[in-house]
Amino acid sequence: MAALHIVLRVFAATVALALPTSAVLAQAEPEASPSKVFAGTLHGLQHHIEEVALAAPMLPQHLSQAAAAFREAAGTGGIGRILLGALAALIVGALFEWAFRRATAGLRARPDRYNARSVADRMTTIGIDALIDLGAVVAFAIGMLVVLAVEKWPGTIREVGTTLLVALLATRLILAFLGLLLRPVAGPARSLAFFPLDTGRALFWYRSLGAMAAWFAFGWAIILGLGVLGLPRPNAQLIAYVLGIGLLVMAIATNLQQSEGSQEGRKAKRWMISLAFVAIWVCWAIGAKALLWLMLVAGFMPVTISATHRGVRHVMRPVDEADQTRSTIAAVLVEQGSRALIVVGGILVLLWAWQLDVGSLAQHDDAFARLLRGGLHALIILLVADLAWQLFKAVTDSTLAKAQATEGIDSDEARRRARVRTLLPIGRNIAAIVLLLMAGLMALAALGVEIGPLIASAGVVGVAVGFGAQTVVRDIISGMFYMLDDAFRVGEYIQSGSYKGTVESFSLRSVKLRHQRGPLFTIPFGVLGAVQNMSRDWVMVKDEIGLTYDSDIDKAKKLIKQIGLELAKDPDIGPSILQPLKMQGIEQFGQYSINIRMKMMCKPGEQFVVRRRANAMIKKAFDENGIKFAFPTVQLAGGAPDAETAGVAAAAQQVLKPAAE
Repeated sequence: MAALHIVLRVFAATVALALPTSAVLAQAEPEASPSKVFAGTLHGLQHHIEEVALAAPMLPQHLSQAAAAFREAAGTGGIGRILLGALAALIVGALFEWAFRRATAGLRARPDRYNARSVADRMTTIGIDALIDLGAVVAFAIGMLVVLAVEKWPGTIREVGTTLLVALLATRLILAFLGLLLRPVAGPARSLAFFPLDTGRALFWYRSLGAMAAWFAFGWAIILGLGVLGLPRPNAQLIAYVLGIGLLVMAIATNLQQSEGSQEGRKAKRWMISLAFVAIWVCWAIGAKALLWLMLVAGFMPVTISATHRGVRHVMRPVDEADQTRSTIAAVLVEQGSRALIVVGGILVLLWAWQLDVGSLAQHDDAFARLLRGGLHALIILLVADLAWQLFKAVTDSTLAKAQATEGIDSDEARRRARVRTLLPIGRNIAAIVLLLMAGLMALAALGVEIGPLIASAGVVGVAVGFGAQTVVRDIISGMFYMLDDAFRVGEYIQSGSYKGTVESFSLRSVKLRHQRGPLFTIPFGVLGAVQNMSRDWVMVKDEIGLTYDSDIDKAKKLIKQIGLELAKDPDIGPSILQPLKMQGIEQFGQYSINIRMKMMCKPGEQFVVRRRANAMIKKAFDENGIKFAFPTVQLAGGAPDAETAGVAAAAQQVLKPAAE
């Protein structure tokens, strides 16, 4: 109980020092004019500066008095006994930590530690590491508390020592947290880092942020300890300003050092950030608490959100394709949830800094209170809507990404994925519009805006627009019915009137067709009309060839059947053939040929390649087996032709033969 009482006193002293040190934030009377408030602020600031300036010459004397108070509190044992006790506490704490790490060494030495099979495995490993690091700090604290409980130090010395112990433990916790986030080590452990930084940059940020955290923690501990020893408040504030300058220099040096070798634009940005650090220190120094927290929230909230998003996306990256959807949804949940918590936390900090009580605001009914309550409700609505949209978008993007792959799947699955690629983008656009309208109306209602007239006006405007844009409405409704009928999908080849091509994409009112020669047609659904889909289920290929009258038809039939079997067994073309090539029989007797018909069934879009290969094989097989293709010829009967008649006949054959071919 005594140790708890001392910790509470340290916390109370910290809060007291964190409060404004001047009358800058003193509550003005409600009836005071802005000029009086500004004059009071300047007077309070002037008084504060004069108080600190007068305390500067007395600082050495007051420090000597604090040292004397420390020696007096140390008693007969002197400072040496206190230092030995502190050293013993550190040694025992280190032994406790060593024993804890020795007991948990097996968890860190698992053979599958860095071989994550899923995001859950990676998060489990990171969670175990976090618990081990936290347990090590707790073990160190328990060891030190054991020694402090045994030591018979006076109350003042015990309070100062507890303050330094809290600073040491806070520094250890921050360093453990930074080590968990950055992983400033080389080797397989880098795969568990929260940020995709190389080892050098991770080590730079670990050292820089750790040094600033240690400076801040021990600086506050020293100021609180001196206050316990009787150092006057103005002198403590002066020391705090000096330590604050040191922290400011460290922050600026870290900010500028990371921009070495970068572009001029980025260097200018770093200098602007450095000036912002200076402005924050000035606000803290003059006690402008409201402005200080506003700058801190406005400056660090975007950085925190961006870093959180980057870390979540990196640490929750999918391990394999099967883990893609789950990891994406989990990443969106954590990412958007953390952003909502950061935004709400920043608002609560500002309410605290501006001394605005949300509970009391709920009881007031003035314009400012209503606006503030409505703004908070609207913010929550927008955050929830954004979370819902990001989840829906992540699911649709993941589904579309899977639907893009068409290799190694059967025809039914290919059709299903084509339908997904067709309908999902349209559904996503409709969902975005509906969610935006609903969130906007709910946010306006939360702000106190009457949305009933807005809805009625929107209905009237909708009717007017419907009459004036009948063509657009017709296109949209026609497109909905095309989608319900599953008339075509993305990637299918269709023909409608004089338009034909492969379906590339949709909008709410039109479809885009890419012709095989390159042109892209954008066709409104209202004028599309009847659609001929050439990419569904199967295609029947029918060809007709002419043979001479002296050809062996039975032999030709056997050859065509054999060619059909060979095509079906071909590893490249065979999967595209649903029914093999075969001859249907004699179609008709022509003037100079016997016309036979062949047919086969192929997958849509593959018939052209199969037909070319079949024609080439038929030509080769017929030539090898003496089966001749018929073509128009001219025969001249009678006696021996003279030279003129022979020339006319030869010319006629040269003309008719290319025409027949």
